[in-house]
Amino acid sequence: MQYNETELKKGIKLHTISTNKFKTNLMAVFLTTKLTREDVTKNAVISALLRRGSKTMPSQEEISKKMEELYGASFDCGIDKTGDNQVIKFYIETINDNFVNNENTEILKIALESLFDIVFNPYTENNAFKKEYVEQEKNNIKQRIEAKIDNKATYSLERCIEEMYKDEPFGLFRLGYVEDLKQLDEKNLYEYYKELISTCKIDIFVSGDIQTTLSDVIKKNNNIEKLVERNANYNIPNPLNKNLPEKENVVQESMEVTQGKLVIGLDINMDKPEKRYAALLYNSILGGSANSKMFQNVREKAHLAYVAGSRYLRYKSNIFVNCGIEIKNYGKALELIRKQIDDMKDGNFTEKDIEDAKTGIIASIKAIDDEQDTELTYYFGQELAAEEVSLEDYMKKVQSVNKQDIMDIANRIAINTVYFLKD
Repeated sequence: MQYNETELKKGIKLHTISTNKFKTNLMAVFLTTKLTREDVTKNAVISALLRRGSKTMPSQEEISKKMEELYGASFDCGIDKTGDNQVIKFYIETINDNFVNNENTEILKIALESLFDIVFNPYTENNAFKKEYVEQEKNNIKQRIEAKIDNKATYSLERCIEEMYKDEPFGLFRLGYVEDLKQLDEKNLYEYYKELISTCKIDIFVSGDIQTTLSDVIKKNNNIEKLVERNANYNIPNPLNKNLPEKENVVQESMEVTQGKLVIGLDINMDKPEKRYAALLYNSILGGSANSKMFQNVREKAHLAYVAGSRYLRYKSNIFVNCGIEIKNYGKALELIRKQIDDMKDGNFTEKDIEDAKTGIIASIKAIDDEQDTELTYYFGQELAAEEVSLEDYMKKVQSVNKQDIMDIANRIAINTVYFLKD
């Protein structure tokens, strides 16, 4: 596997992952822009609109037909919140040209042209998006926003983040807000789209058995040629030197639920980027695996939780502890979780705990290049964070972490918010 990046124009990069490990090629375009209340809902609607059709493929049916012509290629898109950025993502996966008995068919080239057409050359009517498509997608987004309450675990995590990051970009919901949909129409959305395409960070990824002439082919594409250089409008994550809260924020909400959802948001005050490897291990030992203190002590031994775990968000230097509990056990569960956090500060974990955590993390790193989309996500994360760490170096840095490093992180952590969803 060989990874390379090329600046096509200022603010626009091509990333190639050359590998013969797969029978498929995976292409992606990521549009990254700052997460703001003003634009968050627009971006969600735009992501849905672009998949509806392009100038050369004016409907979803036409896009599907083109994918079938490419030997059953698949097209997908979505929108994510990554740190203080919103990322609109588009993918096409095709069979590699080497596995097609037709020397005249350039599947990769045609697929790239189709992908660029969808993203950069959308279907319009009278210099605006198609009104019918806009109204349908606004309604679809409205339903998706309103449905966020259906998954109580995800909803509780979102609410904890919202409370922790009030009036800050990361506190915004990635699909936006129902009340903002009313102001959007086919004209102002198209004007916004043109602004977005001329200012956002653009990353093009191609993974597979690819030719060295690929960058020249992409540079000569009409849709790429018409893109302008830009000082990309996005936020580079800065997870260092976060101020720890002086007191905890406790939020309780009532809803018709049979199981309580407890989410505890932790802040980490890291002074060096390298300490994120210790934070990874800290999280794994605390609640990131089946061997963790949360799983073993809160769930298995005390039987205070149906679900007990934690996750580390490196872009924001946060760890979120998640538990599904009997509502009556709130006090006991919270007390026992606090004990696990205090135990980490006191070094009440073993060398075996550390080795188990390292084994799990390194296994997940080794698995990154087993899936093309996972590999793309890894290198995109590197790009956003403006860092270059190979998978080999990543594993070495994890392996080099010792107990004192983990205790140092443990003593740089404080509870920011305790969120509890009850009946």
